[in-house]
Amino acid sequence: MSILEKHGAIERNLSLLFVFSLIVVLIGGLIEIVPLFYLKNTIEKVEGMRPYTPLELAGRNIYVREGCYTCHSQMIRPFRDEVERYGHYSLAAESMYDHPFQWGSKRTGPDLARVGGRYSDDWHVDHLKNPQSVVPESIMPSYSFLAATKLNTSDIKDHLKANRLVGVPYSDDMIDNAVADMQAQADPDSDDVDAMQSRYANAASRYFDGNKAELTEMDALVAYMQMLGTLVDFSLYNAEDNLR
Repeated sequence: MSILEKHGAIERNLSLLFVFSLIVVLIGGLIEIVPLFYLKNTIEKVEGMRPYTPLELAGRNIYVREGCYTCHSQMIRPFRDEVERYGHYSLAAESMYDHPFQWGSKRTGPDLARVGGRYSDDWHVDHLKNPQSVVPESIMPSYSFLAATKLNTSDIKDHLKANRLVGVPYSDDMIDNAVADMQAQADPDSDDVDAMQSRYANAASRYFDGNKAELTEMDALVAYMQMLGTLVDFSLYNAEDNLR
């Protein structure tokens, strides 16, 4: 009996086909999965990456709560048109502290992986309050209520603790000072700014929503968006790419 005839016999026998298919899938799965158990970290670490500050984490929670990920992705694919429009393609390490990650696949609006620093805080506030005032063709709804909603700081320590349980390296010091760090980042005149920045390298401190009187959800969301894509020095990667 030839190999083709034997193969045909297997295809005609449902039980044999299932057994051999299962064996093939198990072998392939073992080859893919087993090596991961011997790696301390499957993500190559990148200089500059750090956990979110308490204010940025609160902003990210608001971003997820309001469903921003349904219209904006945070993953630049390694294709020429994507890189020319949005910047360097996304690195796995940029999402290592995201639970859940915000990659997405649908873009009703632009990708936001590199939005940090591209626009001023005022632009973001105006855009969130009245999107059409800065992008006339936008179909994004208004989120003006964020500027009038006081940010809840009572549970931020619990959020840091929960993230630490899934691997984010928040220290006891970071957790103990979570509320103070959150307030200091949104108040550049605070005495705690230096301490906050010692725990979170290159964390900006300013009145993100322009309101000095109150810490709002707008502060948090703008702080989060202004951080996106700013932690890694991509000039180093561009230089390496040019050498190839």
